[in-house]
Amino acid sequence: MDLPLAPSMPRSNPLDVLQGVNPSDKTAARTAAEEFEAVFLNNMLQSMFSGLENGGAWGGGTGSDTWQSMLVDEYARTISAAGGVGIADSVERELLALQEGAR
Repeated sequence: MDLPLAPSMPRSNPLDVLQGVNPSDKTAARTAAEEFEAVFLNNMLQSMFSGLENGGAWGGGTGSDTWQSMLVDEYARTISAAGGVGIADSVERELLALQEGAR
């Protein structure tokens, strides 16, 4: 059974998400950039670990997929917090530029 598509909503200005953001607060931009990098790394690492056979740190029993997912998520967050692969720096620069342009 196909569900009807929702009526299209009018597209808003992408800068609308910056409403109410304090332009002098740089920590929020850095936090968002590191979180973005962690999500990116999580997706990349999940793909890398998906081809592994059962075993290793998470075993092959019930719930091993959940433990693997949690371990990979922690790897991604740790890598991002330790400096990552450089994505957070670029994202932070873009977020700050958007903030400056929204004034």
